[in-house]
Amino acid sequence: MQLGLSLGYWGAQPPTDLVPTVQEAERLGYDAVWTAEAWGSDAFSPLVYLAAHTKRIRLGTGIVQMAARTPTATAMHAVTLDHLSGGRLVLGLGVSGPQVVEGWYGQPSDRPLARTREYVEVLRRAFQREGHLSFDGEFYQHPYAGGGSTGLGKPLKVMVHPLRADIPIFIGAEGPRNVAQTAKIADGWLPLYYSPYRPEVYSEQLAYAPDHFEVVLNISVTVTETNSDEDLAAALLPVKGMLSFYVGGMGAKGQNYHTRLMARMGFEEEALRIQDLFLDGHRDEAIAAVPDLFADEISLIGTPDRIRDRLTAFEDSPVTMLNVAPETTDRLRQVAEIVLS
Repeated sequence: MQLGLSLGYWGAQPPTDLVPTVQEAERLGYDAVWTAEAWGSDAFSPLVYLAAHTKRIRLGTGIVQMAARTPTATAMHAVTLDHLSGGRLVLGLGVSGPQVVEGWYGQPSDRPLARTREYVEVLRRAFQREGHLSFDGEFYQHPYAGGGSTGLGKPLKVMVHPLRADIPIFIGAEGPRNVAQTAKIADGWLPLYYSPYRPEVYSEQLAYAPDHFEVVLNISVTVTETNSDEDLAAALLPVKGMLSFYVGGMGAKGQNYHTRLMARMGFEEEALRIQDLFLDGHRDEAIAAVPDLFADEISLIGTPDRIRDRLTAFEDSPVTMLNVAPETTDRLRQVAEIVLS
């Protein structure tokens, strides 16, 4: 099982310990470091900075918002960063919900599967650089020939020869059709949450994946002093808070991918109740409504021995990397000792 370090996106200010944290993760054997973006810091810039201060660790975007850039703009970012890092980029892509895509990026949010498929195809052609880029899709055209076109565009190819023509592309996906498509067109999958105790939820979709396919899972790891009910409940509280926010508030009624996923994982009644409570402004009650069983299944909490025991289920699953976000370097080392030993 590989370990990844999740940096996420910045809050009001950039973190002050970015470089030493990632350098320590590299020294400890973490395989990758991942950045993210929403409507604040971007995913690429921190990785360029980190590329200059590291040597081995892979640099992943988890995820780049597709609505934020045309596929050729993303290709330029990727080719540049891959060169500067010596071939360490993992290009993670994804679509957010309509609130972010239309509210912040000012782009349409319809038909995400078809848009993703075309986006990845344009990226592949740009990276391969086998000819001038010519693509006539429903959502992306090169050259552009839609309304307002001057008719003067011509096919081009990226001037910088890519260091790798096969820069790995990972996709953040949740819905069954989206995951099935990801297994067919991408090199890896970035699930938001996954339970190794319920493999049937995604087994059919992942059957399409090639041998080299990677599954990188963001997961909360919390080490406790004991396995008492009190200690475990306290460790589960942040997980339940995260779930209540995503299941309850990341989307609208009837249009929330996270609510649907929790329902498919066997907790439909609970998922709908969480959403109702959250949208009605009862945030504390929404957190309390998250079942401890579900929160426990998608995280690793407890004493080191309990975590190692439950880690076996993930090792027997399609998951290839656990992406963690320890709050301190001591926790960084502790997680590495538990997972990598």
